[in-house]
Amino acid sequence: MRQGLLYQTLYQVAALITVVIVVHAVYVAIIRPNAEFIQQQQTQLQQADPDYEPEVSVYIVLRNIEQETCIILFLWALSIIGMKTLATTRERSLLDRSLIALSEGMSILPEDARGYSRPVQALPERERNQLLPRALLAGLHRFHATHSIQDVSNTVKDVCATEADRLETELSIVRYVAWAIPSIGFLGTVRGIATALGQAHQAVAGDIVGVTQSLGLAFNSTFVALAVSILLMFLLHQLQLLQDRLVLDCQNYCDEHLIRRLQVPGQEPGT
Repeated sequence: MRQGLLYQTLYQVAALITVVIVVHAVYVAIIRPNAEFIQQQQTQLQQADPDYEPEVSVYIVLRNIEQETCIILFLWALSIIGMKTLATTRERSLLDRSLIALSEGMSILPEDARGYSRPVQALPERERNQLLPRALLAGLHRFHATHSIQDVSNTVKDVCATEADRLETELSIVRYVAWAIPSIGFLGTVRGIATALGQAHQAVAGDIVGVTQSLGLAFNSTFVALAVSILLMFLLHQLQLLQDRLVLDCQNYCDEHLIRRLQVPGQEPGT
């Protein structure tokens, strides 16, 4: 578990550094030069023709530092979501395997529980630390110790509930990013409006280019932040749904392949 936590931390730090470098390089090499060139052309055309309506350019919409920050945070959160989606998909693959070698009609007695746990314990460490093997091992060990099927059921539920809480906690950084992106967009809006107010005297004199550009910053930063936030929240909810289904399916697997097969001498199986 500690190795998994260390891996996740290193992955998140490396992903953030990589995203910052790549996005900033794209901005420096492509987006900002093109935005400046298009802006100069539009300014010249506006000065020559007051009725000229500039076309919306993706480069101009994305060029400011607020939009760059929003995109960096979005791609970073996307990399974390991708990592967790891949891990969840790998865990789901265990649901298609028979981890407890038990023929149809056979039951597990308390004294046999340790024997049935050995194939699960023999799994590679990476698989053994996943939810399904941990729940099965906890249930088998509990059955061997207490001879109580109800205790096994409660143990499996506790393991699944703890895993659900852990998965929920690990998504806190993505939720923070989803909250921070609209906030950064709002900061860009405030900066753009403040700059436009500072150039009000130019607008009174008839030069509205500076005010127009500042208001463009205000609206563009809000637009990009909200669009990115909506997409991020959708992907986050899809990941949560996938994780919730994993926990529920693992609990159902344990109920079907373990709890219903347990038998205490003198009782019916699964009771």
